Amino acid sequence: MTIRNATLRQLKVFETVARRLSFSRAAEELHLTQPAVSTQVRLLEEHAGLRLFEQLGKKIYLTPAGHEMLSFSRAIIQQFHEVDQAMGQLKGVSGGKLNVAVISAGDYFFPRVLAEFTRRYTDVVLNLAVHNRDQLLHQLAINQTDLAVMVRPPQEMDTINEPFAPHPYVIVAAPSHPLARKRNVTMSQLAGEAFIARERGSDTWNSMEEGFGGRIANLRIAMEVTSTETIKQAVIAGMGIAFLSAHTISLELQVGNLVVLDVQGFPVMFNWYVVHRKNKRLPPVALAFKRFLMEKGADLIESITLVNELTAHDKQPLD
Repeated sequence: MTIRNATLRQLKVFETVARRLSFSRAAEELHLTQPAVSTQVRLLEEHAGLRLFEQLGKKIYLTPAGHEMLSFSRAIIQQFHEVDQAMGQLKGVSGGKLNVAVISAGDYFFPRVLAEFTRRYTDVVLNLAVHNRDQLLHQLAINQTDLAVMVRPPQEMDTINEPFAPHPYVIVAAPSHPLARKRNVTMSQLAGEAFIARERGSDTWNSMEEGFGGRIANLRIAMEVTSTETIKQAVIAGMGIAFLSAHTISLELQVGNLVVLDVQGFPVMFNWYVVHRKNKRLPPVALAFKRFLMEKGADLIESITLVNELTAHDKQPLD
């Protein structure tokens, strides 16, 4: 057997295992069983005549042959991706496939934005991924998404970043919280409160650092959580207050489970950006969606999230 007998499926499965360094996580990502993933890797190893992984303790690592195979596998997969893009360009927008990724805060409105886009462009196939910031940047880096929607564009990558909608952040609390009945709450008043925060390095944490202008060290971070939903439930339960995107809390505000505190200097305004690699040849459907966001995105997000009802102060977005 020679490597010429390897299949694209085997290369894709191998690349996923190599990227995740886990057969179980690769199986979950690929929607396969773990034995099926192991079989595809074993067949590729038989074609190569070399072991591609080695196990030390409970962890797996790439062998030298595995590192070489990973480099060539990604190049081959990329070639197929470019062929698929070229064929999609011949199809035009209708019938094309839109690959787009969004940070988790966008999960609260982005499906409805996509729904509006598909009402205008029928027969578009959607591939939506929701990630934290690090995962989203990884998807951009390995060319697994055409467009990324985020708050803080990468500085370390060669990307085109265009703002298309304002993105306010607010301080929220349970309606029974003592600060809920106060006006013009000061930073010194917030300093003694328990904050339920997103994890360090997340888009929300970074926005919180900038929003507090270097005074985040004065806050009492009682808990760091990787889920916005969990933060909201903790705040509703009276465990503390939180710095959150106004676009994630419209339902809780409407039913009265959360209130926006009247804090001096808030809401803090940032922007939503649509991002893609600078040298990326966007297919027609991605170009159409980018244009759609630039023209209609701000109004759509405002109508979906009722943002004007949540942010009473008129502030200029920060770039």
